[in-house]
Amino acid sequence: MSKMSEAAKARAVGINHVALEVRDIDEALAFYGQFLEFSLRGRSDTMAFIDLGDQFIALSAVPEVTDDHERHFGLVVNDKGLLGRRLKEMDIEIVSDRFMDFYDPWGNRIEIVGYDNIQFSKTDGVLRGMALSVLQKNEKAKQELADEGMAP
Repeated sequence: MSKMSEAAKARAVGINHVALEVRDIDEALAFYGQFLEFSLRGRSDTMAFIDLGDQFIALSAVPEVTDDHERHFGLVVNDKGLLGRRLKEMDIEIVSDRFMDFYDPWGNRIEIVGYDNIQFSKTDGVLRGMALSVLQKNEKAKQELADEGMAP
């Protein structure tokens, strides 16, 4: 491949949003509201947008939802243990021994990821705006970021 074609490529820099299919917007918001604290960027009868600071989850109402057992997304949270306990209280089955994965009522597979243990980082301004400025990375995540030249 030539240098010209390499230079002409755009670089992936993150995920802006994830879109999930659900049967009913109100039911979906009630389900996610049982274990996540969030606000909405907007909503209509057929769409809702869960705000994640500089990203969002789009919920889209469709007449029929089909199960998909491998496709998933990783949802970063500030307290993975707290969310795990809440899912247990809700009798939500964790489907992976290695990760905290579960299915929502519409068959969407979600992997829960703790903010402290991954390279993914929010800027100080975004964390401040989300009232999460106390979040910190653990030493392993800090080292991974440093190894990639991205230490905070």
